[in-house]
Amino acid sequence: MQPSVANIQRPKRQITIANMSEHDLLEVVEIEEQSRLSRWGWAAYYAELQGINRPLMLVARITNSPLARGNSIAGYIVARLSAGELHINNVAVRTEFRGQGIGKELLTRILAQGKNLKATVAFLELRAGNTVAHSLYEKAGFVPVGKRRNYYSDPVEDAVTMTAQLQGSA
Repeated sequence: MQPSVANIQRPKRQITIANMSEHDLLEVVEIEEQSRLSRWGWAAYYAELQGINRPLMLVARITNSPLARGNSIAGYIVARLSAGELHINNVAVRTEFRGQGIGKELLTRILAQGKNLKATVAFLELRAGNTVAHSLYEKAGFVPVGKRRNYYSDPVEDAVTMTAQLQGSA
């Protein structure tokens, strides 16, 4: 006689990309600190949200995941549009959600927004030793164009600057 096997239905994890709001900022700062990004802090993100230009700030909300542990934000991205250039300032994903395509989806969405707003190029800096991010950006069409010596602190590290063409010049 074979033992009966219970078919347990678990709700599928869902990720929703949405505009960041001030209600997200405590979790955004928590992710920033966990990711060891150059510190912006709550006040800087809040000021960016209140800026006169439409902010390009997205969060990845997660539901139905035991990994969420009461958190609703799995990752975020912050960018700014200036003179036809999309500058990506910060991208971070909670440690427990890395490797699941969340950073890629956030990047894809922000690049699409930049393109819709007529940006012709995207620009970013990343730590020279951040091979995971470097791979993500290359797959998204970014190419290295320079290096900034000792750009980051804590620990001190060079930055690699990268650009991606979003659309041809008019």
